[in-house]
Amino acid sequence: MIYQIYEWRLLRYLDNIPQVICFMISDEEMENDPEQIERIIRWCSEISDKVRKNNSSCPGIKEIIVHISTSNPDEVPGYLSYIRSLSSFVSLDLHYGDNTERSGAGIPVTVAIGKSGREEIADAIQSMALDNVSSKDVTPELLEKYLTFSHSPDFMIKTGGAHLVDFLIWQSVYSELFFLDLNWERIRKIDLVRAFRDYLSRSRRFGS
Repeated sequence: MIYQIYEWRLLRYLDNIPQVICFMISDEEMENDPEQIERIIRWCSEISDKVRKNNSSCPGIKEIIVHISTSNPDEVPGYLSYIRSLSSFVSLDLHYGDNTERSGAGIPVTVAIGKSGREEIADAIQSMALDNVSSKDVTPELLEKYLTFSHSPDFMIKTGGAHLVDFLIWQSVYSELFFLDLNWERIRKIDLVRAFRDYLSRSRRFGS
């Protein structure tokens, strides 16, 4: 009850929210509580709806990304069915191994298992070479067109104590990072509200 009151008070004064959010978790965290991914996404949606009511000019959350780091990227994880079930209420873009699956309708949610940002950039360069792109024609804008993920997250939330991985290393150069001292399975809705309030307190410079 106390947390509900505190949550209500925090939400009452939350009048903006990042539009593209990326959660960075480990496969161990995902295995510990595979149902948490649905709760997190639903909480984000609920918070977004509340913020839009507080501020009609706020577009709310437009996209959610979840990266799951793993030391065995070629293995099919046992929690895959929990991720696929998200398509019952979101537009799911699932990447694992060499597989890509798209299903559902709703807010766009991308889940990437074991994807490396350095590998993504290397693959993009190889693709440009196969397309006979001249080195003098290579620009940041052209490289971005060859990347697997087009997302540019406003806010990246890293859970637990594991080190930061290189997912979206190109796309996240201007992203705000937030390190949450909680493992994925212990996150509550109120913790997300606090994180979003921290985001609003920052002055984004976009490299300037």
